[in-house]
Amino acid sequence: MKKLLALATAFILTFTLIGCSSSSSSNKGGIEVESLDPNKPVTVKIGATNVPHAELLEYIAPKLEKEGIKLDIVTYQDYYLPNKNLAEKEIDLNYFQHVPFLNNSIKENGYKIEDAGSVHIEPIGLYSKKVKNLSDLSDGATVLVSNNKAEWGRVLKLLQDNGLVKVKDGVDIITATFDDVAENPKNLKFNYENDPAIMVQYYNNNEGDLISINSNFAVDAKISPVNDSVVVESADNNPYANILVVREGDKNKVVTKKILEYLQSEDTKNYIREKYKGAVIPA
Repeated sequence: MKKLLALATAFILTFTLIGCSSSSSSNKGGIEVESLDPNKPVTVKIGATNVPHAELLEYIAPKLEKEGIKLDIVTYQDYYLPNKNLAEKEIDLNYFQHVPFLNNSIKENGYKIEDAGSVHIEPIGLYSKKVKNLSDLSDGATVLVSNNKAEWGRVLKLLQDNGLVKVKDGVDIITATFDDVAENPKNLKFNYENDPAIMVQYYNNNEGDLISINSNFAVDAKISPVNDSVVVESADNNPYANILVVREGDKNKVVTKKILEYLQSEDTKNYIREKYKGAVIPA
């Protein structure tokens, strides 16, 4: 009798565990799904800045829905919340940043997030309503830069390539700061405590002599990095490709791979070339 009772208990326990396992697997949603069903699209929440990231996501959204992924695009006006929200599982992925920014964000905050793949480059530009050429800058001119440390090396490289500063020997230009400037023949004054989102406003208000503006904010304000900047960085060997970012362990999920596939498709590349006219370039 005891043996029979033990066998019955074991059978019930095994059946329960199998049922729980099956239920757990079938209830997976969002980025956790293991397969896609076009008849039952899974909703995935992805964070992005308005231009060009959200626009590109909107472009591929109808195609993804036919594959079984419905994008819920959450737009941001700043660079700091998207990674925080991703790490805290408020969104499933984000698409707004480049690798140096991601690395700096992880270093400063300890986020368990990672690069899932590159999509495009937004060449950064230096703008001015006071000078047409860098050679016209006066001694002691003020250069306004955002407080985004990951962009400081980009600005310094632009200035160094044009002979306006020289960074100390042995310093990696990607991680360089303004304390690493060894030579500054025009005695440029750097103000780098500004929110990236208000740099366009400084430009429109004719503040500073030279202003660094991220291309996403420039394009959103109808400013052309190609036509309106004093100087713009080259896309050749550019380490600042914008990337799709996920939590650690989600890089190889079917949803991540499918979204990246469409962002990197030749169709999307052609759309980028035609829409942004060089202000945004496929990676």
